[in-house]
Amino acid sequence: MHIKSLKLLVLAVTASLALGGCGVFGDKIDETKTWSASKLYAEAKDEMSNGGYEKAIQYYEKLESRFPFGTYAQQAQMDTAYAYYKQGDQAQALAAVERFIKLHPNHPNVDYMYYLRGLINFNDQLGILNFIARQDITERDPKASRDSFDAFKQLVTQFPDSKYTPDALLRMKYLVNALAQYDVHVARYYMRRGAYLAAANRAQSAIKEYPDAPANEEALFILVKAYNAMGMNDLRDDANRVFVKNFPDSSYASGVDKNKSSWWKFW
Repeated sequence: MHIKSLKLLVLAVTASLALGGCGVFGDKIDETKTWSASKLYAEAKDEMSNGGYEKAIQYYEKLESRFPFGTYAQQAQMDTAYAYYKQGDQAQALAAVERFIKLHPNHPNVDYMYYLRGLINFNDQLGILNFIARQDITERDPKASRDSFDAFKQLVTQFPDSKYTPDALLRMKYLVNALAQYDVHVARYYMRRGAYLAAANRAQSAIKEYPDAPANEEALFILVKAYNAMGMNDLRDDANRVFVKNFPDSSYASGVDKNKSSWWKFW
C-alpha cells in the first residue's frame, strides 16, 4: 500500500475510534442515569452517613433536577443545605437554606431550616471566642453572631412549639453573653490605648444592649475607670454607685483578673 494512503487510513481509523469510543474513553458513563428518585436519595443518604458530603450533594442535585416535584426533591433541598454546612461551606449552606425557605415557606419542617440557618452562623461565630483568647478582638466583626441570634429568634417567635426551640433559646443566651464579652474586650482595648471616651461608649453599649450578661460586671468597672481618666467625676461616681450596688463583692476593684474564667465553655 502506498505510504500516503496508509497514513490516511490510520488517520481515518483514529478519528473513527475517537468518535465511536467517546462513551468509553471520553466522558464517563453516568451510573445514576437509570436510578429512581428513591435510589438517588438512598445513595445520597449513605454518602452523608459516611462523610461523603460532596458526593451526596451531587446525588441530591441530580435528584432535584430529574424529579423536581414531590417529597424526595424537597427533602433533597433540605439535605443539600445540611451537607454544605457539614462540609464547611457556609455561603452555599446559607444560600440553600434561604432558597428552601423561599420556595417552601409552609413546609411542615421549615422550622428546621430556620434552626439550621442559626447553626451555620453560630458555628462561624465560635471563632470570636478563639479570637478573644489569641488575637486582638477589635479586628473581628461579630456579624455572624448577630445573624445567628436573629435566626434563632425568628425560629423561637414563629415556632414556639418546635422541637428545636429549646436548643435555640440556649444558644441565644450563649450569643448574648458572647456579644457582650466582645464589647467588653473592645472597651478594654481602648482603655489600654488611652481612648477613654471610646472605651466608655463601648462599655455603655454592652450594658444597654445586654443588661443581664455576665460581662457587664467588667463593663461597669471599665466605665468607672474611663470616666475617672477623663476627669468626669460626677459620671464616675454615678457609675461607681451602680457598680457597687450590683456587684458589691466584685474582684475587679481589688485588681483580680477574672478574664481567665471560661464562662463560655459550657457549650
